[in-house]
Amino acid sequence: MFTYLPRVIDEELKLHLDAFGAVMISGPKWCGKTTTAEQHSKTIIRLQDPDKREGYLQTAKTKPSLLLKGEYPLLIDEWQDIPVIWDAVRVKVDQEKRDGLFILTGSTSANNINMTEVKHTGTGRISRLKMLPMSLYESNESNGKISLLELFDNPKYDIDGIKSELSIENLIFSSCRGGWPASLNKKSDKASLLIAKDYLNQICEYDISKIDNEQRNPMWTRIILQSYARNISTNVKKSVIYSDVRGNVDTLSLTTFDTYINALERLCVLDDLDAWSPALRSKTAIRAGKKREFIDPSIAVAALGVTPEGLEKDLKTFGFLFECLCIRDLKVYSSANGGNIFFYRDRYGLEVDAVLHLSDGRYALIEFKLGSSEIDVGAKHLIKIKNLISEYNKKEKQVPLRIPDILMVITGTDIAYTRPDGVRVVPIGCLKD
Repeated sequence: MFTYLPRVIDEELKLHLDAFGAVMISGPKWCGKTTTAEQHSKTIIRLQDPDKREGYLQTAKTKPSLLLKGEYPLLIDEWQDIPVIWDAVRVKVDQEKRDGLFILTGSTSANNINMTEVKHTGTGRISRLKMLPMSLYESNESNGKISLLELFDNPKYDIDGIKSELSIENLIFSSCRGGWPASLNKKSDKASLLIAKDYLNQICEYDISKIDNEQRNPMWTRIILQSYARNISTNVKKSVIYSDVRGNVDTLSLTTFDTYINALERLCVLDDLDAWSPALRSKTAIRAGKKREFIDPSIAVAALGVTPEGLEKDLKTFGFLFECLCIRDLKVYSSANGGNIFFYRDRYGLEVDAVLHLSDGRYALIEFKLGSSEIDVGAKHLIKIKNLISEYNKKEKQVPLRIPDILMVITGTDIAYTRPDGVRVVPIGCLKD
């Protein structure tokens, strides 16, 4: 029997329906967009329903507004199959002059959909939300005893002694399985692990070409994803990945390689982090570029062809996948507060794994450390950057930088605590929004 697991985006969707006439939810395939939207809808139109698809297409050609009849909120699933629906929704919102009428779901973001048939951006009428695969809290694996928002709101928040029930083995399995709703509650662990493998196959064999109707080579796609996975959670240049791929595909031009990367980004498969770029020392000290990430660590695992048993014997590789898992969860937990995640690295070797900014200007400096032996090193990195910001502010008094609100090491260990230097040590298995 199906039981809906609440998602962090549920409350955000309710708020947007109260504020806008329509809400468009984008994100990767299989992350649960339609299922979540159904919980908030009274009428549902599935444009890919084979029994009704032809009728919908003909109606859209003749009078698309006829598809918008029903009790509100009305869900239009895979709306991008009939782009003219966008303008029909916008016009209907203008006519009704009220909020919460429509929910649109699709597998790519609005910026990536072919909008040639669309006459208006929908600004002020159609809000946009991005949905991610499930976090550990949403899949009922994190106990959620530590709130990310409470860490920001309450400097005296007592986390000492809070324990996670997730072992390293649990985290490895969760990373391999991924945050795909379809992977939960399978009859066996082997069945759960098949979801991510099939996801990878769908990307390579079908989605990579369907995204813009450009035929692409499945083998090349797989090789590119393998190279990306080998460099996950690193600041490696794209040219390095290209050179690595060329070692297996010597006929692949840089221009063609770029089209593959672009398509994978549009499919919400790749989700790199941008650099946080305050000139703490000098502009020339900043290392820009991007940190290479997947939308979910399970795609990288599938691309590498590794197993949970294999990763248990290779914790160095798992450390990079663990970072991807943590970044995914932080994006989910901070989404309702306009969270954006960056990374920092300069040419002097000073770096921090993640910089989490909220929309109100507050931010956290974060390190990811799988084991307890690495926590002290991570904490010292955070303190060093905080001190660097303080030194910068002494010189730049007219435009000072905000001092970080949180210094945090997120770990794969079992106990949370606050260090004497103020750094919060938080197991990922305790965290929630």
